[in-house]
Amino acid sequence: MALIDWLDSLGSRLYRAFIEGDRWKLYLQGLGTTLEMTVVALIFGVLLGLVVAVVRTAHDQQRQGRSNPLLGFFNVLCNLYTTVIRGTPMMVQLLIWSFVIFKTSRNKVLVGIIGLGINSGAYVAEIIRGGLMSVDAGQSEAGRSLGLGYFDTMRFIVIPQAFKNILPSLGNEFITLFKDTSLVQAIGAAELTYYAFTIGGRTFDYMPPLIGIALMYLVVVIVFTWLQGKLERRLRQSDRR
Repeated sequence: MALIDWLDSLGSRLYRAFIEGDRWKLYLQGLGTTLEMTVVALIFGVLLGLVVAVVRTAHDQQRQGRSNPLLGFFNVLCNLYTTVIRGTPMMVQLLIWSFVIFKTSRNKVLVGIIGLGINSGAYVAEIIRGGLMSVDAGQSEAGRSLGLGYFDTMRFIVIPQAFKNILPSLGNEFITLFKDTSLVQAIGAAELTYYAFTIGGRTFDYMPPLIGIALMYLVVVIVFTWLQGKLERRLRQSDRR
């Protein structure tokens, strides 16, 4: 009898959390916003990280006695950026972006994207820098011998080779960023976790919504991990050819 009563109670709790008032639509809306934030923030982070990585790599690869003061200045700024961002919690960064820098903005989703993108850029910069440094120096010298400048050598020779090396790490960064979007509910951005807390507050029962979104996060991560593995296998096959 106790099991039957528990199942009956669980059924009514699930109904209130997902079916009643078409609340399932809120979860889908939140998931769509979460995916949108993840993709846009990652693109922003990759572009920012690429610039930082190229600057730091160019500075590190300067020949002894031929240092560029301007490049050294930008390298200091890039190093300061990665140190501060990687050394402080993302939650604190989001709170600063929302309640200090953009305190008058009502578009909390955009603020969240900016915060996530800048945070991701610091980690992506180190990922890309490691990938660039992993490419044999002879590749750069070959590009220079063909008359290519530094940036053309990086664009056409080094970066395409480094991309294959950093793909697994970029995939992991996407997964981490996707899960970290749950933090933006603290600043009022209407994403998946925000709607789960909203529905839990209306039904006075937080267990079904939170378990439900946990499963949604898990399914998306599993699907993306599968797609990432498939892409990596295809790139390995192209290398063999």
